[in-house]
Amino acid sequence: MDKDVQATVDLWAEKVTIPDLKEELDALIAAGDEDKLFDAFYRSLEFGTAGLRGTLGVGTNRMNEYVVGQATKGVADYLNAHYENPTLALARDSRLKGEEFQKVAAGILAANGVKVFLFPRIEPVPTLSFAVRHLGTSAGIVLTASHNPAAYNGYKVYNDNGGQITDEAAKEISANIAAADFFGLDCMDFDEGLANGMINWIDDEVIDAFIAAVKKVSVPGFKADESYSVVYTPLNGTGMECVTKILKEIGVDKVSVVPEQKDPDGNFPTCTYPNPEFRAALELALKLAEEVKPNLVVATDPDADRMGTAIPHDGEYKLLSGNEMGVLLMDWLIKMAEANGEDPKEKVAVTSIVSSTMPDALAKDKGFELRRVLTGFKYIGDQIDQLKDAGEEDRYLMGFEESYGYLVGTHARDKDAIVAVEMCVEMASDYASKGMDLYEAMDALYQKYGYYINGIVNASFPGAAGADKMAALMKSLREEPLAEIAGLKVVGMTDFATGPEMPRVSGLQKEAPQVLPPANVIEYQLEDDNKIIFRPSGTEPKIKAYLFAKGATRADAEAIEAKLRAAAEEIFA
Repeated sequence: MDKDVQATVDLWAEKVTIPDLKEELDALIAAGDEDKLFDAFYRSLEFGTAGLRGTLGVGTNRMNEYVVGQATKGVADYLNAHYENPTLALARDSRLKGEEFQKVAAGILAANGVKVFLFPRIEPVPTLSFAVRHLGTSAGIVLTASHNPAAYNGYKVYNDNGGQITDEAAKEISANIAAADFFGLDCMDFDEGLANGMINWIDDEVIDAFIAAVKKVSVPGFKADESYSVVYTPLNGTGMECVTKILKEIGVDKVSVVPEQKDPDGNFPTCTYPNPEFRAALELALKLAEEVKPNLVVATDPDADRMGTAIPHDGEYKLLSGNEMGVLLMDWLIKMAEANGEDPKEKVAVTSIVSSTMPDALAKDKGFELRRVLTGFKYIGDQIDQLKDAGEEDRYLMGFEESYGYLVGTHARDKDAIVAVEMCVEMASDYASKGMDLYEAMDALYQKYGYYINGIVNASFPGAAGADKMAALMKSLREEPLAEIAGLKVVGMTDFATGPEMPRVSGLQKEAPQVLPPANVIEYQLEDDNKIIFRPSGTEPKIKAYLFAKGATRADAEAIEAKLRAAAEEIFA
């Protein structure tokens, strides 16, 4: 084994005292399992704007109390450098080790002069974003691995406005982390912190205020029909409390919760991948739906920042994609604004550069302004902040990403599945009163604007050789542009590494043009409104190709998407 890695293993073998981690490390050493030891210790988990995420276990390349402690020391040093009396809101989801990590983080923050406010039970990510703003804290941390499998946990840091931290803050925190030791950090006893006021429980008033803020975006005068029913699954995560509360607030009393997935369980025993994007995660919800015959099936991922849906249609359940739900909500919300006497041209919707191009057609038709930002919900939150700073917060209509994240309202600066469920149910109920389900409503939009079909091709490039190949591929796509892709002529190319002007469509566009931050993303515009975007992952050794196909019919669009998929796979080969 590499001598530096071996030295790190030896140090941990000497210093680790937490029983389960010590037992795991002793077993690996006794077994002489150099491959597993190397993988656990050859690097430290990389900290970025999305924080940390990794599998649970012993080692510098794993999520454990020592890694969480080191990261928290880095955050504490950052806060002490930028705030006179720093404070922080702390939350966790249902992941394994979440409570242990929360206590370690709280203790280290308190020992380093950062006053901590933490939720007494698991709560959704958007409630943390809200709490930062509501309590006026300097920052926030949430312990979550979103919809990853049970073996994962993670650590996300939020700024004082409730959004994920900027690149600059992440770099400074990362440098602080590198300078901190894994062992021997000052850590206040949790009970001592509670006694001296450095650690404080967040009162239920904050959750009540969050629900009230979500309720405020309800369509004026909305009242669900008494017969309207919903099947809901929190996928053994955090959504149960807030989703059932908001549904009750809007008058939906007939809510059937999947019993096997009702209670928090970080083992996620009913589905190996608790991601509401995929039908497999909804199987138990669909089974329950066959019994109770609801109007709608909704699911939230374990940290309740993403929502998936299934629509009963012609005797089967149709799943809507993240793009489709985003388009449906955008179209419906602008209709509701018009019905309320608001001028569509005053409204601003925000989505990402890798989300469907169908909102462009909506914006041109309806007259509202559409802004496209880089991938990452913090950029959508930043647009809300800009509107707020200009005294025009009420212009914000909604934001969404293709990865099933939505935000209606300005109570948070991150995607919020609680408000998404509320809006989806209200929208579905409204369409039901007109004799349509959401699948039919989406098809009506396709017939009006054309069929926009999206796809993604993932290509993995593991190891050092893979990293070199990824870099060479992106360099080639930039410096030796393709003339055609899948038989479609390239009519334009945007290299986001140059920090181009932010794409905007329609609306009043009162503000001066904005420039996007540089990003390692390349977009090829193709004839007939098709395109393909290449983007390396920021957390995994892979490149994604985002496919955008448009056709006069669904079959036409699907055929183009299939050709783009084959072309992307050939480029990655």
